[in-house]
Amino acid sequence: MFTEKFLEVIGKEGVVSIVSWDDNGAHVVNTWNSYLVTRNNDTLLIPAAAMRKTEKKTQQNSTVLLTVGSNEVEGRRGPGAGFLLEATAAFVTEGPDFDMMKEKFSFLTRVLEVTVTSLNQTL
Repeated sequence: MFTEKFLEVIGKEGVVSIVSWDDNGAHVVNTWNSYLVTRNNDTLLIPAAAMRKTEKKTQQNSTVLLTVGSNEVEGRRGPGAGFLLEATAAFVTEGPDFDMMKEKFSFLTRVLEVTVTSLNQTL
């Protein structure tokens, strides 16, 4: 599922927005492209130190939207490429993925595991 252009974008710095929602409305949290780790061709691992509202909302509705972009990558119409991802989310607190991520990002308390179901280039 991950395209060459998407992997190029997450290899450069940029802001990632993660949108979660439940019956009480939506919540947006941000992180950095450099914090995204690909586990396979459809799963991202993201260190979570806070993200408490995101975790609470994904317990009711595991669907999340992410936007990822970088102005350092050539897009469809010039400088800057971006993507919209639809995914399911789960927070991981133990296991091999958690241990690997904790070694890379000592600040994390959990890992947000995002399984992408749709990937669309927007820029």
